[in-house]
Amino acid sequence: MALLLWLGSQLSSCWSNISILGVFLTVFTLLLDFMKRRKKWSHYPPGPVSLPFIGTMLYVDFRNPHLSFNQLHKKFGNVFNLQNCWTNLVVLNGYKTVKEALVHRSEDFADRPYFPVYEHLGYGSKSEGIIIARYGHVWKELRKFTLSTLRNFGMGKKSLEERVTEEAGFLCSAVNSEEGRPFDLRFLVNNAVCNVICTTIYGERFDYGDETFKKLLHLFENSLNEEAGFLPQLLNVVPILLCIPGVPQKVFRGQKALMDFIDVLIDKHMETWNPAYIRDFTDAFLKEMEKGKVAEENGFNYNNLRLVTADLFAAGSETTSTTLRWAFLYMLLHPEIQSKVQAEIDKVIGRERSPTMGDQLSMPYTNAVIHEVQRYGDVIPIGLPHMTYRDTELQGFFIPKERRGRQSSPTCLPC
Repeated sequence: MALLLWLGSQLSSCWSNISILGVFLTVFTLLLDFMKRRKKWSHYPPGPVSLPFIGTMLYVDFRNPHLSFNQLHKKFGNVFNLQNCWTNLVVLNGYKTVKEALVHRSEDFADRPYFPVYEHLGYGSKSEGIIIARYGHVWKELRKFTLSTLRNFGMGKKSLEERVTEEAGFLCSAVNSEEGRPFDLRFLVNNAVCNVICTTIYGERFDYGDETFKKLLHLFENSLNEEAGFLPQLLNVVPILLCIPGVPQKVFRGQKALMDFIDVLIDKHMETWNPAYIRDFTDAFLKEMEKGKVAEENGFNYNNLRLVTADLFAAGSETTSTTLRWAFLYMLLHPEIQSKVQAEIDKVIGRERSPTMGDQLSMPYTNAVIHEVQRYGDVIPIGLPHMTYRDTELQGFFIPKERRGRQSSPTCLPC
């Protein structure tokens, strides 16, 4: 009996110690979480209540974040803060607010936040592409080279205009081949826009029925869909979860497949590459890589070639095709405007020749309609995330530079 009483007292003491330890760890964890979420800056933008560990993530529908932001801005104004776990974000709403940040204070907001989820695609300290790259020497060199090369291959020149006109002809032929039957215009528009980009980057266009081309567009669409949702955001702010075997490959399967496909296109390109004859953007980048150590220090390597071409493909295709689809929709919804546009086209251009950029000076109404589509259409509801390059102020609110993992990444939302 005495032994049983002794064992009981020992177990009771053990459970008491475990309970005390549990309470201590709980309090310590909550205190640590509070310290990481605590805003120590005065005049920081307001925002919803931050919950332990997850911050304000439950306030946002990550499938349609622009709708959540629109609701939050009605309560907190054009500048408000959110927290993805322990990552601080500042959301900007409205034309004046975004213009002040990205135009008047452009260098203050010139940086990009670090995205751990993109590491499996090859993004890193020396390979960043140009869209989500950190603000610095490599980004400046790659951006300068990209703009210069695109101008050489026709951006803003007649050569690109002729390519667009030619592709528009293929698009019209594809539409006419439907002979009045219902069809999904989205795929044909995507095909046309992507072909213009492909001729600049890879030096060739694809027939709309080409299986390789269909695969490229399918992979691209899948990779964009993987960007949305709660899980990608959680993996970005809790990157240790990416260390779980198979997680990146499963969650971002489409992105990995797209980059693998781009690798095939580049490798195929390299087989016929001739430094004496530059056919397209890929050839120009390969020639720059041949300059040795200096080029390498400026970011000209194979991995950046694949990332930059992927960036150009993503940035150019989705925005342009979405703008065109909004234009078609508005023309259908407003037939009276469509009639006025058609009348001006018939008067200035007629039905016997293709339009040119020079015609827009004689077509003020059509030009105004195009600009109104871009203004009114929800082409990109949310801008790409920026990050403060230094401490700054915006509309009376203090927004700090990233320091030791505590970051402020303004996400621009034109309303």
